Amino acid sequence: MVRRDLPSLFSAEIEANPFLHSLHKEIDRVFDRFRDPEATSASDLAGKRVLPALDIAETDDAIEITAELPGVAVEDLDVSITDGVLTLKGEKSVSREEKEKDYHLVERQYGAFRRSVPLGFTPDEGKVETRFSDGVLKLKIAKPDTPETKTQKIAIDKA
Repeated sequence: MVRRDLPSLFSAEIEANPFLHSLHKEIDRVFDRFRDPEATSASDLAGKRVLPALDIAETDDAIEITAELPGVAVEDLDVSITDGVLTLKGEKSVSREEKEKDYHLVERQYGAFRRSVPLGFTPDEGKVETRFSDGVLKLKIAKPDTPETKTQKIAIDKA
């Protein structure tokens, strides 16, 4: 939802000053990204992207993720972990049709989605439990016994 058409009290001053105009556009972009952090352009925001809602919880031995995916079939869903990043991607395709005596209603929703979640570790093979039911995907990703933690100390030179 981009609100570029709302009037501003200072619109004449903003348009006249290139710095203020640039600042105003950048502030709009910041608020747009806040509303949709995965959007990369105004066309993404205007195109009603399909983004699944995620609940993420961490326990001592696992990360549990619940993704709401209404209208997504299990065969249209792809879940992978690459370099410690969980990626959910798929395609939503829902259509509904009602025919009554005095009206005919057809609704369709289509859209692809992709959500990535950094885990901070790569789980051991076979240590991810999944359950998909009624449009809800639940993942339980077991933490490895010896997590890979690579810390590089950076020396700071004095000027």
